[in-house]
Amino acid sequence: MNRELAVAFPHVYCELDFTNPLELAVATILSAQSTDKRINLTTPALFARYRTAADYAGANRTELEELIRPTGFYRNKADSLIRLGQALVDRFDGQVPASMDELVSLPGIGRKTANVILGNAFDIPGITVDTHFGRLVRRWGWTEETDPVKVEFAVGKLIERREWTLLSHRVIFHGRRVCHARKPACGVCVLAKDCPSYGTGPTEPQVAAQLVKGPETEHLLALAGISERR
Repeated sequence: MNRELAVAFPHVYCELDFTNPLELAVATILSAQSTDKRINLTTPALFARYRTAADYAGANRTELEELIRPTGFYRNKADSLIRLGQALVDRFDGQVPASMDELVSLPGIGRKTANVILGNAFDIPGITVDTHFGRLVRRWGWTEETDPVKVEFAVGKLIERREWTLLSHRVIFHGRRVCHARKPACGVCVLAKDCPSYGTGPTEPQVAAQLVKGPETEHLLALAGISERR
């Protein structure tokens, strides 16, 4: 199934915009209960104002809250960012560390955020269990676990370590574009023949085609033998 996903999504990537590990850490913290699109609209002004861990450590709370207000839960997130900046300055010379144990010791960073940072900022393989990832691997029968950490370890036993980051992106892309929570596009899914949950959504190709989202839509429909949506 991972190979089929690689064909469906040959160019996967972190959909949060960033240029360095600190920006990715901040963007990932902000992404909780929000969307990547919303975060990417918010972070340009934020990153222009706060460039270093010391900037976050010394941030004016009211100003920071106002900048991140569109992401939701902005007071809690502002607190996490200020405390993150302080911890990085106090313990890591202002730099984002590149190990799981050190990352999860920081305010606002759990295993999911740490794996995002490791995989995308440091090229260290990690499995990112967000809501899409957990939902899909359970639909596929890869695990029955619901706890994200248990899901991470269960899937890690099935897939080669070097594939972990790419697998995470592929599964998340598939969940956002094809295998939706309420009505998956089963009729045009590249995994249809292997999926034990096939039929959860529409199986008629033209009906399912209407459900596909994202810039890869034309490619995904072509793989399903559909030249255009009617």
